[in-house]
Amino acid sequence: MPAGLKQTSSTVAIGFSVAESAANTYTQASVDLNLSPLDREVFVVTAINLDPTAPDALAGINTQTNMALTTTSQTAVANLSNSNCLATATLDIRAAGFADSGVGFTRNGMETPPATLDYIGIIATNDFFVSIQGSNNSLARFGSGKLYGYRATATADIFAALVQSEVLSA
Repeated sequence: MPAGLKQTSSTVAIGFSVAESAANTYTQASVDLNLSPLDREVFVVTAINLDPTAPDALAGINTQTNMALTTTSQTAVANLSNSNCLATATLDIRAAGFADSGVGFTRNGMETPPATLDYIGIIATNDFFVSIQGSNNSLARFGSGKLYGYRATATADIFAALVQSEVLSA
């Protein structure tokens, strides 16, 4: 357990989904955690599973689907270099130069941490954000997933530091 936190629930799994508003268009959805800021409640993330739909397989064209989960609102699909990004998933089909088919690739940003980690992130504000964007697809992409973790209360100084860190790094 992280210092300054007291676990107040068992493990919780929160499902979510996001769909592009139009093909190849950045789209973001907000997922409410219903945390109580008066009780200094936070959500300790222990694992994340992202499942974007596959990109279109188009002859001679590279296609892609990108998905990310972040603690703050973003203007583009984030990657793991962003301190507020907790997980990413990318599906690629590389077909440039191929007349009839391509090669598929999958990249994930550490969906489940190694056993040596107690948690992969702490969400101190009331919601998290899921984003998706395709590239060179003929139809809009869709993504879903699950966030695993538990609720905890923080001491006043830890809660203030977590909220300030999360909001100021947005």
